[in-house]
This record gives sequence, structure tokens and C-alpha cells, in this order.
Amino acid sequence: MTGSDRPSALDPAVAARLKRGADGLVPAIAQQYDTGEVLMLGWMDDEALHRTLTTGRCTYWSRSRQEYWVKGDTSGHVQLVKSVALDCDADTILVKVDQVGAACHTGDRTCFDADVLPLGR
Repeated sequence: MTGSDRPSALDPAVAARLKRGADGLVPAIAQQYDTGEVLMLGWMDDEALHRTLTTGRCTYWSRSRQEYWVKGDTSGHVQLVKSVALDCDADTILVKVDQVGAACHTGDRTCFDADVLPLGR
């Protein structure tokens, strides 16, 4: 069961456009608004997107804990929302944020710093 099994206050016109996975979720990329740095990927359902749009803080659905979480509520490393956009297929959300502190739960600035793969050229 995901959060999307519950009613949401998301604008019906936006909800109708979203292409969700079988689990009711849409991937959401968090990007630093002024540098373009890709920070992390999380998952949103309709309610998480609604909360993100209306509170100015990124809300995600935790697939492991099966609950909503607001980035920074426990760590203090908040994501202040600057803009939200859908990609051309409406199956991915891009949230441009002002990241305060580390975006990754490991303490790294981004979730993509620690494991850069070698190119086979």
C-alpha cells in the first residue's frame, strides 16, 4: 500500500497528467536551483506532490518505511522549493530547491558524489 491509496488534495488537472508507476509513485529529482547540481532522487505520489507544492518543502514517499517524510525534518538539511516541473511525458518530477546542508542521508552534498563509475573508453 502506498500513500496514493489515500485521497489527495492535489489539483485534479495536475493529477490527471501524472503517469505513475504500478506502485502509484513518480520519481522526483531534486536539483540545486542556482547551480544545476543534481542532489538526489526520491519518490512522490499525488499527496507528496501536493504537500511539496503547497508547503515549500520537499515531501517524499518512503518506499521502505511506507510513510511520508519531509526532507530535513530529522537532519535539518532542508530542501526549500523554488520550482516544480513535469518532464515531457509527465512521468518524472523535477524539483528545483535551495538545499540547506547535505542532500544525501550519508552526509554527502549529493547522493551522486561517492560512487562515480569509470568510463570504458
